[in-house]
Amino acid sequence: MMSKTMQDALNEQMKHEFYSSYLYLSMSAYCDRANLPGLARWMRAQAQEETKHAMKIFDHVLDRGGRVELRELGPPPVDFSSPKDVFDQAHKHEQQVTASINKVYGLAVDERDFASTVFLDWFVREQVEEEKTSGLLAEQLRMVGEDRPGLLMLDRELGQRKSGAAEATSDPT
Repeated sequence: MMSKTMQDALNEQMKHEFYSSYLYLSMSAYCDRANLPGLARWMRAQAQEETKHAMKIFDHVLDRGGRVELRELGPPPVDFSSPKDVFDQAHKHEQQVTASINKVYGLAVDERDFASTVFLDWFVREQVEEEKTSGLLAEQLRMVGEDRPGLLMLDRELGQRKSGAAEATSDPT
């Protein structure tokens, strides 16, 4: 069984993961309204991936005899100034999620909760990929700038993402 401190930290991290899903859905809706269906599809797939991350934590807490406490989520932003702004905010958000996971991981080490450190290893690796991808896309949108044909090409490319494709290659379970 895990400590109450660890349980609370994991429940808070689960909240962050569910909020990430809400945020990416909001970003998807913005992209859809901007007639960028590929960007919208990419963000929707990202939202689904974040829900899976939250459910991993949900299951871990239950598997360890803990109590899942779903916490209130604030509303995500709905207005963005541009597709570049969407991806800049997504990258910044992923950096915040990384900091949060690192904090929970550090707590697991301090608590000598080895089962949770092993569990959280996957999240640490996943965040490296999340930051890399979000940073790359933010940079590509910076390079595209106001070039509509470039934006449409990127939109077409991102529309090829399959739901959960990135996770399928990095998660052995």
